[in-house]
Amino acid sequence: MQKSYKWKVVTAFAVATLVLAGCSSSSDTASEETATESTEEAAPASTGPLKIGSLLPETGNLAFLGPPEFAGVDLAVKDINDAGGVLGQPVEHIRGDSGDTSTDIAQQTADSHIAAGVGAIVGAASSGVSLTVIDKITGAGIVHFSPANTSPDLTTYADNGLYFRTAPPDTFQGAVLGQLMAKNGATNAVFMNLDDAYGNGLAKYGIAAFSGTSTQVVYNPQAAEFSADVAKVKAAKPDAIALIGFDESVKVLTELIKQGIGPNKVKTYLVDGNLSSQAYKDLPNNTMKGVKATLPGVLTSDELQKRLLEVDPKLTDFSYAPESYDAVILIALAAEQGKGTDGKTIAANLASVSSGGTKCTSYKECLDLIAAGTDIDYDGVSGPIEFDANGDPSVATMGVYEYSANDKFAPKAEEFITGAVPAQ
Repeated sequence: MQKSYKWKVVTAFAVATLVLAGCSSSSDTASEETATESTEEAAPASTGPLKIGSLLPETGNLAFLGPPEFAGVDLAVKDINDAGGVLGQPVEHIRGDSGDTSTDIAQQTADSHIAAGVGAIVGAASSGVSLTVIDKITGAGIVHFSPANTSPDLTTYADNGLYFRTAPPDTFQGAVLGQLMAKNGATNAVFMNLDDAYGNGLAKYGIAAFSGTSTQVVYNPQAAEFSADVAKVKAAKPDAIALIGFDESVKVLTELIKQGIGPNKVKTYLVDGNLSSQAYKDLPNNTMKGVKATLPGVLTSDELQKRLLEVDPKLTDFSYAPESYDAVILIALAAEQGKGTDGKTIAANLASVSSGGTKCTSYKECLDLIAAGTDIDYDGVSGPIEFDANGDPSVATMGVYEYSANDKFAPKAEEFITGAVPAQ
């Protein structure tokens, strides 16, 4: 069963690879021509100190993702500065909160970063939040780089070539989620998702990949309670439920338990937006045991976890820390290679430093190669990145995790999948 499943996923990805390869040559040529034209018209590259603003969740419905993402950014800045900085000058991290879509915190943070003269902004974690500020950021000529956005809506968004991400779009996570549920024996699944770009996109591709009967239940994450939504789930008589949400998932799970279809009654699956070691600790004992979840990215190594804990000893989760680290390292390498710390110079060099050259796996190693005039290909702690023409990673890894208790989950290493990201 395991071999059959992996073959199915990888084969789908192989087809996607051919499609992407077929599109990339003409797109790359067009991008090079556009870049040449832009260079002729653009102002000289800025050579001042590189300033990176973060737009990550200190508050809001993804606040639990903030600590590992901030730690990833801070650790990367430390490694860059320990190696000599960018263009011989230390990198400055200007910390900023993203809030969520129910507030205008992201707008205020973006305005502040723009006024401070940043060359790149790392964030947001939420695709919905990024969509509220992407025009403002890219319109100012600044690189908008998310370590955690997965909405497919951002793939072809008109971003002036300035939006990038180290997390794959949900064409990939959806495919793994839907096939995982079928592989585990589900034939009648409910995909219950919050109503936003992230939730709707992930549900769409999960349903498309699921081989049995499926029902979609969309809910308002700001609702005071979810009894009517859960009643729709119950009416479908599912043998599996995929819950796609953020911190409101605790309330949803509580209602599922109340109506007799909680995780201890029906196989339940979570995703990156609600995978947490702390959120469910107060649910009835062992409610979460056996619940599985998907999370983009390679397994965070023990060494990286140790280094992240030195930055923030209070960390309990490491979700998107590797992607946040790599986002900052790539921004710095692009600035170094392009000899400029402005957004347009950084954007023009991000694809180059992430593919096609001599492999390197640390900022210092890559910096030395650039100084020697060598074309580099950075493979980071989140794995190979290799941006496509839309600023998405063309190759990615999806992890599967399983809860052993309400506050403990571990990777199912045999179910990690690496492959080309499927096209929409």
